[in-house]
Amino acid sequence: MNDTMMKKKLEYAKNILNGTEQITNRQKFSFMIYSIACVHAFLLCMFIALHITPLYLFNTVSVATYLLSTRLIKKEKYLPLYYITYFEIILHSFVATLCIGWKFGFAQYIIGVIPVGFYVCYTLNTARRKLVIATQSAVAASVLFLCCKFLSYYNEPFYTIDNPVIEFSIYTFNSICTFLFLILFSLIYVFEIKWTHAKLRHQNTILEQLANTDPLTGLYNRRSMQMFIDQALQSDLSFSLIMGDIDDFKKINDTYGHDFGDVALHDIAQIAVEQVGEHGYVCRWGGEELLILISNSTHDQTYQIAESIRHHVANHIFESSSRWIHCTLTLGVAIYQKGMTVSETITQADNNLYIGKNGGKNRVVM
Repeated sequence: MNDTMMKKKLEYAKNILNGTEQITNRQKFSFMIYSIACVHAFLLCMFIALHITPLYLFNTVSVATYLLSTRLIKKEKYLPLYYITYFEIILHSFVATLCIGWKFGFAQYIIGVIPVGFYVCYTLNTARRKLVIATQSAVAASVLFLCCKFLSYYNEPFYTIDNPVIEFSIYTFNSICTFLFLILFSLIYVFEIKWTHAKLRHQNTILEQLANTDPLTGLYNRRSMQMFIDQALQSDLSFSLIMGDIDDFKKINDTYGHDFGDVALHDIAQIAVEQVGEHGYVCRWGGEELLILISNSTHDQTYQIAESIRHHVANHIFESSSRWIHCTLTLGVAIYQKGMTVSETITQADNNLYIGKNGGKNRVVM
């Protein structure tokens, strides 16, 4: 069970790195709150050891506040949670500067909260005037940072720590925490951009598929076929067009219903695709008509492909709602020749198709 959970977590992390999985707001804010709570817990222990009462009391309240504020995450009230974090960090920086002085680097947390504020406010779907909120928070934080600096000029700290090792250690810890938060939120931002791009690519693929294919049969539509024909014309390679039409399709719809007609059309489309393979493209031209482009093939090869489609359709059993029938397909073939237009070639294939219809159906006319 543990191995399964670990594999799922590793797979989820891998998907985030690849941009195929989104980091949720709950995950982001949980990470932020618990991380800040851990930093305050460490500072709490440090200030207890240094016997600086105001700061260990303040950090005790801070840890309790963050742990209690996790309830807001469950309720998805992220904007109030951001405000709590914002004001706590600024207030903590002021209190620490007043107690032990500017040189320990607690004011750096105010700088760190500025880009985080822009990121958090922008990614919140529930926040109105997101840019205004983030900008106002950033300006206020900048002003408060300078106020904290000026305050340290005119006020001596309440507690004096003369040990340079402790001073360097605290300053380094605060610097590392500030940079780590900035780096981690930057990485989250990068992963979300990757996820957004992956989502857009997926949506574009779907839209392109919808624009280029027929939803019932999955075949290419007229727009796509025109593109394939243009490519064939530009390549100067010979190509053929096969026009296919389901025999007595109206009778199938009238007798068995349009649902059965859709089944027949879908199955015949799949047969045509399988028989054409890599030799060309199959398009739903309209109604029960198929237009097939066969590229770079001889007359005999084109005829054999058309005959194979006709044969497989004639021997296929079409089933729907415990009923089954046989139906047939008539096909007309035309070879494109230089000097002809594509419209003339299509018309020739269509004429051959109707020759086959008038000649008894279920046949290939070339």
